[in-house]
Amino acid sequence: MRITTWNVNGIRAVMKKDFPASFSSLKTDVLCLQETKAQEDEVDKALKDFTNQFEIYRNSAERKGYSGTAILTNQKPLTVSYGIGIPEFDTEGRVITAEYEEFYLITVYTPNGGEGLKRLDFKEKWNEVFQDFMEKLEQTKPVIACGDFNVAHRPIDLKNPDSNYNKTAGYTQVEIDGMDRLLGAGFVDVFRHLNPDKVEYTYWSYRFNARARNAGWRIDYFIVSPKLINQVKNITIHPEIHGSDHCPVSLDIEL
Repeated sequence: MRITTWNVNGIRAVMKKDFPASFSSLKTDVLCLQETKAQEDEVDKALKDFTNQFEIYRNSAERKGYSGTAILTNQKPLTVSYGIGIPEFDTEGRVITAEYEEFYLITVYTPNGGEGLKRLDFKEKWNEVFQDFMEKLEQTKPVIACGDFNVAHRPIDLKNPDSNYNKTAGYTQVEIDGMDRLLGAGFVDVFRHLNPDKVEYTYWSYRFNARARNAGWRIDYFIVSPKLINQVKNITIHPEIHGSDHCPVSLDIEL
């Protein structure tokens, strides 16, 4: 089974940038999207050509043109749920959970720490409650969480760690600590587990010609329960696929 995650930075925008061709090239069974930036009817309209092959689930923010997630899957899940069950965090459409026979799949768009780190306290609390959410699901069956976690975990995960540390959202000690706690609870960062020393990025700012210079960040992850790690066959970052300031990441797992 291939599962792919992609922050598309606007589903309507990416549809104008060869999204169908990119989707086809991924040859994926499930596509998890973040930052759809559209209401549910707008997501449905954008993805209408895929309804013959895929079940489509979407979770939109109350605020128009903001946040939002979606799952396209060629295998109908047993159940689908939206959010994490806490109203404070569930107005921004950040989580969809699809239950399959052998695991739970979560697509997540973790809050950004914000310009001037103004949302860092909100994100710190989010990290705590989202980890609790994952741990509760794991009591029933293993979990695969994928998406934009909005954090570079280690210096290897961004081009300029020293100049960004504790100054730029996504690389503050508060955010690093959040990922430390999640992995310390036993969950596995699949890419880093399989590639301890490999430098690859999943996000490049639209500013300063960052993508051409490969001045990027690895902030899009597959985080899995330890029970599943030996079933993972491969994880691939796709920098050749454009259309967003993020690129897709694919996980191949044998079930």
